[in-house]
Amino acid sequence: MADLVIENPSLLLLLEHFGMETALNDISIGHLCKQYRVNTPVFLLLCNLYNGFFPQRKDLNPEQYSLPDLIKYLKSSHRFYTSEKYPQIQNYIIQLHRTQRPEDIKQLENFFGEYFQEVLEHLAYEEEVVFPYCNQLLQGKKPGNNNEGQHAFCSTEYRDHHTDIETKLVDLKNLLLKHLSLDGDFILKRKMLNALIELENDLYIHSQAEELVLLPLLERLELKDRNG
Repeated sequence: MADLVIENPSLLLLLEHFGMETALNDISIGHLCKQYRVNTPVFLLLCNLYNGFFPQRKDLNPEQYSLPDLIKYLKSSHRFYTSEKYPQIQNYIIQLHRTQRPEDIKQLENFFGEYFQEVLEHLAYEEEVVFPYCNQLLQGKKPGNNNEGQHAFCSTEYRDHHTDIETKLVDLKNLLLKHLSLDGDFILKRKMLNALIELENDLYIHSQAEELVLLPLLERLELKDRNG
């Protein structure tokens, strides 16, 4: 595991998501997962995603993956976005206010604020609707209905949410990179772009984990629920 982290330091974030704070020494992935009681297939899939390997959904067997462990990772990534990445980027914007034209930075601030509000709505949808729905299915309970008599969770709508938030982040990067010169703030611009790229990459991994494993697992649980 230590060799993998040296090759790709972003795996430190994955270890953090699972609370793996041990000195790695020469510990293997299998032993690490056993020590922290984490489903090895889930951890290996996420390692591959962080390393840029994105398998096809048809090549994966959903039954080998632990839904509770996947949800644990997803919830931790939510905290990373809201408690670390958003304040970091917002702080960069505040610093830019001191040296750049107010109207330019206000445009950037508004764009980012609107974008992250959509991210927060998406995360709230997962926390308040999707994850409780998952837990109900895991416990063999009939999922609750919404006011219209339909299940609150909709996999098609859920998939659409990912596309929206990723596309708008590309627009935000283009605004910063192509249309704002930020004269004299090259270092700050680089830091902000790096933070946006890190956020974009992690959001993509987040959505891929849901597309590849979460949704197929839910479909199987729903089928089991319908068939009794």
